[in-house]
Amino acid sequence: MQIKLDESANTTIQSDMTSKISTSAHHQLERSDRTRVKAWRVATSIGVSFKYAAAGVTYAYNTQRNFRIHCVMGTLAIVIGALLQLSSVEMAVICITSGLVLTLELLNTAIESVVDLTVGQTYHELAKIAKDCAAGAVLISAFASVLVGMCLVIPKAILLFVH
Repeated sequence: MQIKLDESANTTIQSDMTSKISTSAHHQLERSDRTRVKAWRVATSIGVSFKYAAAGVTYAYNTQRNFRIHCVMGTLAIVIGALLQLSSVEMAVICITSGLVLTLELLNTAIESVVDLTVGQTYHELAKIAKDCAAGAVLISAFASVLVGMCLVIPKAILLFVH
């Protein structure tokens, strides 16, 4: 069956459809906003944003053994660099690599939490892949950080002990 419409009827149908889509999208957005308010707290200021970020770092430090280990190792690398009087560029590289490891550890924790929230106590191969890849990212950054530290610290340490 074929229906022929003139141009004005076609425009009216398109206008009605656009109106219905817009109305539907508007209602969906309103529901989304209500859900968002109920699902989590929205930061009302930059200070509140920093508070939430600090809560995330505190959570990771209190609950994640590897995060604490990375904090200790990063601090140790910075102290050793200062004792060996590394240049400011060398210290910056150590700080950046240590910060990268901590950042990836926080992301790993976030990914693991979201995956656990999604799959609960059930096993899913994709959940395993997500968690393993996130942990692998931390591992690679930690290895890179150790290599950077060794490249910067060992030559200075050798010079210190030779003289």
